[in-house]
Amino acid sequence: MGNSFSTLDYLVFAGYCLLIIFIGLFVSRTKKGEKKTAADYFLASKSLPWWAIGSSLIAANISAEQYIGMSGSSYAIGLAIASYEWIAALGLIVVGVFILPIFLRKGIYTMPQFLEQRFDNRVRVALATFWLLVYVFVNLTSVMWLGALALNTIIGIPVFWGIIGLAAFAALYSIYGGLKAVAWTDVVQVVFLIGGGLLTTYLALTAIGSGDGAIAGFRHLMDQVPEKFHMIIHKGDLMVPDINGTFKDAWTILPGLSVIIGGMWVANIAYWGFNQYIIQRGLAAKSIAEAQYGLVFAGFLKLFIPLIVVIPGIAAFLVAKDPAAYGLADVAPITKSDQAYPWLLHNFVPIGIKGLAFAALVAAIVSSLASMLNSAATIFTMDIYKTYIRKNSTDVNLVKVGRIASFTALIIAVIAAKPLLGSLDQAFQFIQEFTGFITPGVCAIFLFGLFWKRTTSNAALWGVGLSIPVSFALMLFVPSIPFMNRWGVVFLILAAIMITISLLESRTDHPKAVILEKGIFHTTTRFKYWAVLLTGIVAALYILFW
Repeated sequence: MGNSFSTLDYLVFAGYCLLIIFIGLFVSRTKKGEKKTAADYFLASKSLPWWAIGSSLIAANISAEQYIGMSGSSYAIGLAIASYEWIAALGLIVVGVFILPIFLRKGIYTMPQFLEQRFDNRVRVALATFWLLVYVFVNLTSVMWLGALALNTIIGIPVFWGIIGLAAFAALYSIYGGLKAVAWTDVVQVVFLIGGGLLTTYLALTAIGSGDGAIAGFRHLMDQVPEKFHMIIHKGDLMVPDINGTFKDAWTILPGLSVIIGGMWVANIAYWGFNQYIIQRGLAAKSIAEAQYGLVFAGFLKLFIPLIVVIPGIAAFLVAKDPAAYGLADVAPITKSDQAYPWLLHNFVPIGIKGLAFAALVAAIVSSLASMLNSAATIFTMDIYKTYIRKNSTDVNLVKVGRIASFTALIIAVIAAKPLLGSLDQAFQFIQEFTGFITPGVCAIFLFGLFWKRTTSNAALWGVGLSIPVSFALMLFVPSIPFMNRWGVVFLILAAIMITISLLESRTDHPKAVILEKGIFHTTTRFKYWAVLLTGIVAALYILFW
């Protein structure tokens, strides 16, 4: 097998890049004399069908964080890390039934905008500021850093130039075209992402199976490293490197049954229901029904993600122990968990196909970058610029500001990527742990704002304001609590505080309380059928790999 890109690989990859840029610019065009409106740029003219919504959700969600970070965690931990994907499939159903219909009826552009409608300006600006900081300094930086690490491992591009290249690729179509360009290119991106990813897994398993096929390779993998194929981890089962490179019990990362019934749900609901760069696709739907079909479609796509990113990490763990036994001689060792996927792609995917597999990886990275840029621009433009700087802005001006905001966010993230992430072993755990400081607060204020009419504005402000201090306090003074369980504990603490404040401040419903009209949670029979099937498959997977 070749260990470097061939001319054919470069041609395949270049063809992919040109296709995405062409589609992005093509769908972004306007008729002569017309100008993009804010709805065009930020919500794709509210015209997305279910299949575009589902594809774009997965393309936005799956990035280097999964391809590199989750593969790195599966290299260290095993199949259990797939809980982030399979529990998310169920979370999408919950969001589709109980949360997205309310947002669509409100006609909002952003999550902070809903908070102003429900509470007041203070809550809106607090969350808008936080999300901008997280998108720039956590999400964008981590995606670019992990992507550049992959480029470096696979084809030797220096990390700095890898970051520049990925940023420029995403900027070429997303800054000009807005959400419409992002969403419609995502439809193509997800084909590369899933198709190319499955191809890499197939080739790796076939090689492990000594020529007897991928299924034989998978069985061999399970036989050789059975400890890596348990969804539920118990205390003392496995020691793995943490985000600082020191070893710790894997139970502290994925704490047993809590993964299914505990803090994971706080993160899931907050991410899929209240995260701007995810929920924005649902807000751009043609209708509530189309949005719900899109979410359940994304849930089914989620089932395949562990095949693409988790199994390769486990395969890399097995092969790296004795490369010669699998036909690899004189290969570089894996020194960090996050090198697992690029190492596997570099060593097992043959010349001529490597360009396609590499395109899948870059598709995941670039689609996420484009999504985050558009959502950061949407929040800055609609929640800060239009609300506090220039209230009477025209649509043309809002689109211009959105483009400038996207470019500025990208430049800051490029500069910050290496200083923030350069020394970590498992960047996926860094992302989960540190975004988790605010996740319980976000989940609490939205859930109480949506479903408890007594919740006051001050209660919401205290809820979001105390999320980071309470999370830090628990981490410092009760370090034995796994961070996933900490999400649940902090959520309960904040819920108690918000309930207490609301009851002390008012004996009546809040004047801006959400009125849940009769039938708002109605779903079609078709949606119910697919939701039940999806739930059954997830349950079967947990039973099979218990």
